[in-house]
Amino acid sequence: MKLKALFNAIVLSWGWRRCAIAFVAGAASALAMAPINAWPVLFLTFPTLVWLIDSSGDSRWGSIAGSAWCGWWFGFGYFVAGLYWIGYPFLVDAPTFGWMMPFAVLGLPAVLAFYTAAGAALARLLWTRGSLRILSFGVALTLVEYLRGHLFTGFPWNAFGYAIASPLVLAQTASLVGLWGMTFIVFVAFATPATLTDDASETRRPALPFLIAVAVLIALAGYGASRLHRNQTRLVDKVHLRIMQPNLQQDVRFNYAARRDVMNRYVTLSSRSPSADSPGMQDVTHLIWPESAFPFFLAHESDALAQITQLLPPGAVLITGAVRVAEPYNPAAPQAFNSIYAIDHSGSILGIYDKVHLVPFGEYLPFKPLLESLGMQVVTKQIGGFQAGDRRRLITMPGTPPMLPLICYEIIFPNAVMPPDGRPRWIVNVTNDGWFGISSGPYQHFQQARVRAIEEGLPLVRAANTGISAVVDPVGRIISALPLGEEGVLDSGLPRSIREPIYARLGDIPAALIVVMALIIVVRHRLRSELLKI
Repeated sequence: MKLKALFNAIVLSWGWRRCAIAFVAGAASALAMAPINAWPVLFLTFPTLVWLIDSSGDSRWGSIAGSAWCGWWFGFGYFVAGLYWIGYPFLVDAPTFGWMMPFAVLGLPAVLAFYTAAGAALARLLWTRGSLRILSFGVALTLVEYLRGHLFTGFPWNAFGYAIASPLVLAQTASLVGLWGMTFIVFVAFATPATLTDDASETRRPALPFLIAVAVLIALAGYGASRLHRNQTRLVDKVHLRIMQPNLQQDVRFNYAARRDVMNRYVTLSSRSPSADSPGMQDVTHLIWPESAFPFFLAHESDALAQITQLLPPGAVLITGAVRVAEPYNPAAPQAFNSIYAIDHSGSILGIYDKVHLVPFGEYLPFKPLLESLGMQVVTKQIGGFQAGDRRRLITMPGTPPMLPLICYEIIFPNAVMPPDGRPRWIVNVTNDGWFGISSGPYQHFQQARVRAIEEGLPLVRAANTGISAVVDPVGRIISALPLGEEGVLDSGLPRSIREPIYARLGDIPAALIVVMALIIVVRHRLRSELLKI
């Protein structure tokens, strides 16, 4: 009776109440993401959106517009609650940029909410009576989530599939169908309680879709438990990793005058053993520092390179983020890359990777040619930014299998991280989440990086300036980690990779087939219903 009363309150609402209900349901949905991971809340919030679409109007186009409106408010609530931390960077220099914070915190969610609006409108266009409307809901919302992950360079942050990434047994679903397959499963499974209030004339067995959804989740959990049991953590021989997490404030990390203090801190911290039982630097084979670690161009600072050679024992390698100046150097118009260096104990550079997928408005200005054609050269020259690398590439080093370097949010893009020149055996992700303080952002970033490890069957080694630094095995187990907001070092072995999962071999093909099959079922039922009306 309580569920029926909730259903009646939602479908009979109108005006600002409908907007408020959609907004609150969307905001509550963000609780399913890290760090809260309260994914069962979607069993309540997704049916709310289904019921809002159900009651969006009688006329064809009026109902589509009403669904889009409710979808926009749902998405706006979801993205405001889930991405509030994007305002933190504006507080680093609050007197200068603090006034822009509300525009970022509300503006980006307002734009992203148009994807959810489009999904709700498309769902209503495919809508049918009875339980099959849940498939319409899943197909439409999955398609727009996929578009969100790809259009305009893509932003798949907090895609709804991550809702089942917290229980490690359910996260193994990523090895089968990847993030977008998980997203479809989440939309359909968690929307099924909406049928519990259906009339018997529309749905013969109202509880059946919900029971099927629970059975599917249990089956996926069973598969995940089996996969975890079959793939115990095994370590690569004679590899001893040390990750250094400096927890530097942003104003220090980009202050050239503090370069000596920064290097001294890195060297001192890297030399520190995590515990009395841990070995000193003499047994470390690979030392890893985070993204853009230095407030200077590393290759141009001989003193810094000298400190690195003194720090590293013979045979050891430093893997570090650093800004790299493009050669030949042009003082009048310098170009820089956000890069990863691999440097051995003699100071030789073993490999370099330049970040390919840059952050729009953070590392480069989108639509720069268009803006300059409109006479806005002053704006484009002031913003500046990095140059993009030409392609993904592996780095090979003594003592370890081939390594895939990824910088910051490059790792959030499923089926887009692998290089064309062979399969790596481990992933190194260096990042600087210090911009976002002690907030949900770094937890969400780590969760997404962990899912990439599961999708590809590769261990993940992550070095973050302020955390979360961690070593994750190829099925997503956290072997060791440093908490957010603390300095320290982490010692660990390197987990071995496992056989390529289905997703690593086939990419998004299985997910696409599932969505297409569901779409065919929905369209056939929709056409049959239209014919019966004639």
